[in-house]
Amino acid sequence: MISLEDHMVIDINSTDLDINHIVNSFSSNNINYINLGRRSYLDSWKLQKKLHELIKRNNIPSTVLFLEHENVYTLGKNADKNYLLNTYPEIDVVETDRGGQITYHGPGQLVGYPIINLNNYQKSITWFIESIEQIIINTLKDFKIKSSRKQGLPGVWVDDEKICAVGVRIAQWVTMHGFALNVNPNMKYFDGMIPCGILDYGVTSISNNINKSPNFNDIISNLISEFNHIFNK
Repeated sequence: MISLEDHMVIDINSTDLDINHIVNSFSSNNINYINLGRRSYLDSWKLQKKLHELIKRNNIPSTVLFLEHENVYTLGKNADKNYLLNTYPEIDVVETDRGGQITYHGPGQLVGYPIINLNNYQKSITWFIESIEQIIINTLKDFKIKSSRKQGLPGVWVDDEKICAVGVRIAQWVTMHGFALNVNPNMKYFDGMIPCGILDYGVTSISNNINKSPNFNDIISNLISEFNHIFNK
């Protein structure tokens, strides 16, 4: 376990994402935060499903995963595959069970998967998505970046460029999937798709807006503070 400015985060370094080892590391009865480092999409998705099932059964408390992925394009369950362009780089493409269109994940992007039991909060999809967006907006403000929502377009924006994608799935009022915050990814991978199926706007990152790349632990620490304002009361 590591401390990020007084926030306790479970740091999982093992290559094997053993569910029992992770659950036995939990220290909170309310919400736990886990830093997985860099992981393949499929491995972390399998872990999400296991945690989601345990949380649905009320066997464990709500959990938030923080990680980076290896390069991958993911498609929402109703995504238009034409938004993956013929020129896309040779990286994995995974069809998922989340909402939304196509998204890129890769090194330099901080992904958060809040697996939250909304039965303990508000049973509202709109409330949850807006809460995640507000967490990102408040975190970016700490790094002197002004961001906002766009009506009808989930995610967080800096002017007309998306800096954070949001896509979720909710079953029995327990959430899965979450957000992808662009810190300093290789932006060329966004050229291989139409991000989230949105033709009219671009994509940006934290490093593009402040001319430096913040430490991931600093960002995670700020995110946890914002999560605690909403989910750890």
